[in-house]
Amino acid sequence: MSATGEQDLYEVLNVTVTASKAEIKKAYHKAALSSHPDKVPEHQREEADVQFKHISRAYEILGDDDNRAMYDQHGMAAFDKGGASGFPGGAGGPDLDDILAQMFGGGGMPGMGGMGGMPGGGPAERRRGKGRNEVQQYEVTLEMLYKGKTTRFASTKNVICEHCKGSGGKEKAKPKPCDSCKGKGATTRLRPVGPGLVTQETVPCGTCSGRGKFYAEKDKCKKCKGARTVKQKKILELYIPRGSREGEKIVLAGEADQDPDDAEPGDIIFELVEEPHKTFHRAGADLQAELDISLSEALTGFHRVVVTHLDGRGILLRVEQPEGQVLRPDQILRVSGEGMPFKKSDARGDLYLTVNVKFPEDGWLRNQAAVDRVRAVLPAPEPVQFAPGETPEAVDEVDFEEVENMDEFGGGSDDPRAGAEWEDDEEEGAEAPQCAQQ
Repeated sequence: MSATGEQDLYEVLNVTVTASKAEIKKAYHKAALSSHPDKVPEHQREEADVQFKHISRAYEILGDDDNRAMYDQHGMAAFDKGGASGFPGGAGGPDLDDILAQMFGGGGMPGMGGMGGMPGGGPAERRRGKGRNEVQQYEVTLEMLYKGKTTRFASTKNVICEHCKGSGGKEKAKPKPCDSCKGKGATTRLRPVGPGLVTQETVPCGTCSGRGKFYAEKDKCKKCKGARTVKQKKILELYIPRGSREGEKIVLAGEADQDPDDAEPGDIIFELVEEPHKTFHRAGADLQAELDISLSEALTGFHRVVVTHLDGRGILLRVEQPEGQVLRPDQILRVSGEGMPFKKSDARGDLYLTVNVKFPEDGWLRNQAAVDRVRAVLPAPEPVQFAPGETPEAVDEVDFEEVENMDEFGGGSDDPRAGAEWEDDEEEGAEAPQCAQQ
């Protein structure tokens, strides 16, 4: 026991105040195993149950670095209002609200409740709302979004135990109030937030899992073992409407885990994530794709299937070039009504085809006669026209070579326009800049 009469947590775990975190954990496992109510004769179980809570509470505080620092500085006053020890029968000791009042000149931190627990009664009384939603991403292909998709999958979730109706105990068995939280289901503690500053926070009680009460081992429900819920597998159906978009959410109402403390279970929410497509790029209800054509087709037109759509249909395009018109690189052809469908509508967006002209491979003109025939059918090049004052005074014929890129442009210079990286003045061996002498 400490000088204030509270039970020393280090003594509870039989470790010294200088014990490492690993030593505290090891001591906790050893003490918990020897003091577990199931490991002692029946006539000693009540006493063992109390001691087991002491051990659990001690490890809850000493096993956390922040909690341990607060305990070393303030003792159990940093964690429990009702008594200095924080265990059954504890009494006396400074009140945490008094500590905060001395530090901040009032009844605790602004916006924080007193140590009397969270407002509104016990945890079950406070919660009684809708349970927590489960949100997860769901990857979909563009084909699935174009045609719509229904998927069935098996889901395993927690459901309220029918045997004990979610109480966790046997019929007519009565739970015991938790001594650690005094039946509140939550404890409050000080947490450092800066040099010389602490904040007060309320956390679920680790001894009773926030319930404020618990059943002895012999009184627990045989089916759920006191957990109040059991696992259940169910086949769910997920329907993705055609025309759905990236980021849209599909809600399966009430299919999340059940909790006896909730008025109703939460939802499972799937957020759609559109996978990149190898052919199409989507923007809203419109689609875009590359249209690869040959030089011959660019000059003379074509009539063929240009792309396979998302539903497997081939898109047949007839392109005729009247009066010598040609298709040029990056030209855009729009096909109305061949984009993505609008939700709940028969209307569709448009398909945009970006022209990409593929030139013949080297060597297709095998001799001069072939070159002459091509020149004969192609338009003659227009003569070069120089602006006034720009006519060259002399003409030099020069040789050339092909290069793959512009990487060597400005090479060896420190001109930033060449893309050269700035050199680091602190490179190894470089001299530091000298200040000019006055």
